[in-house]
Amino acid sequence: MERVTPESVAMNSAQLARIGTHLQQGYIDPARIPGSLTLVARQGQPCYVQALGMRDLERAMPMTEDTIFRIYSMTKPITSLAIMSLYERGLVALNDPVHRYIPGWRKLAVRKGGSWPLFTTEPCKRPMTVRDLLMHTSGLTYDFMRASNIDRAYRKQGVGLMRPGYTLQTMIDQLARLPLEFSPGERWNYSLATDVLGYLVELISGMSFPDYLRRTIFEPLGMVDTAFEISPDKLDRFASCYMLDADGNMVLQDDGQDSQFAERSFFSGGGGLVSTLHDYFRFCQMLHNGGSLDDRRIIGSRTLAYMRRNHLPNGVDMSQIAMGSFSETAYEGVGFGLGFAQKVDPVRNGHPGSKGSYFWGGLASTLFWIDPIEELTVIFMTQLIPSSTYNFRGQLEALIYAALD
Repeated sequence: MERVTPESVAMNSAQLARIGTHLQQGYIDPARIPGSLTLVARQGQPCYVQALGMRDLERAMPMTEDTIFRIYSMTKPITSLAIMSLYERGLVALNDPVHRYIPGWRKLAVRKGGSWPLFTTEPCKRPMTVRDLLMHTSGLTYDFMRASNIDRAYRKQGVGLMRPGYTLQTMIDQLARLPLEFSPGERWNYSLATDVLGYLVELISGMSFPDYLRRTIFEPLGMVDTAFEISPDKLDRFASCYMLDADGNMVLQDDGQDSQFAERSFFSGGGGLVSTLHDYFRFCQMLHNGGSLDDRRIIGSRTLAYMRRNHLPNGVDMSQIAMGSFSETAYEGVGFGLGFAQKVDPVRNGHPGSKGSYFWGGLASTLFWIDPIEELTVIFMTQLIPSSTYNFRGQLEALIYAALD
């Protein structure tokens, strides 16, 4: 990856060097994470790229710039752009009821009481829309929330969990039989909504979801290592993924050589992709440029600007509307648009990124953000579940914004 000196883009080399020192001494040496790969770019030009530690502890394989990572929920912005590319062609509208495309969802209801399989329900106050899916105001949830009888039902039935023969259609059929957490539009709740968007991409485009992403996003951007499956010829570059056990020690969660990502039938638009730092930077460069890269337009600049706005009702931040204890962001000072979170109040958020910065992260502690005001792009890759273990985003903001001249 070509890079420039920090000083050529008005950043301070000595301050940026503190990133590596912080990660090495605070996380890699004490065995809190296996390794990391960090990119800082300004004005579209990488000025800091550093690989540290290992991508596979068991095999003593070092982290390298071409390492392939599970990006989990960093898949969501890609899926959101895919559905919005269909919106730009006039094939779907944001206020379309979801049951226009999934007739079996016409009678979705809200849980009133009871538990699976004996729920009592009441009608939704209004239908779920495509906009609700993009905003996570759909009433859906995730199985891992452990906050309600609804997510317990998801766990009992394995809703959205990868296994042989499980498909997007299987998930849609399961969700048709389960109530919602709340009436669409009333709350924000992290959920399988973006997986449903992947299903809609298939229905509306007439193509498989992986093929649509490949043809409309990955190939035009040169994202050659981004896919739902890891091919055999790339296994040697695939990082192992780790998680914390009950004693706080790192244990192997998914082997880089014998992975659950090797062969799949469930193509999760909410968390299914693997990618590299180079590929995801190509995606971020396109966003930074207003929707195009190397004369290939992926999304219209006005459409992207619209997606980046805070769409929460009355301009509130997440702390005023979100339910549940987990997402890929803090809630204070953060809004949500169509596939991205936005920083709406840096003071409430507690970190120095600019108002209007947009971002998201992934379950294995990967993250990115784009700051249009400072023309800054940051990508951080590691493989540790869950992402809530350490506040990498906040620490990196403190380190990186201090390097701006």
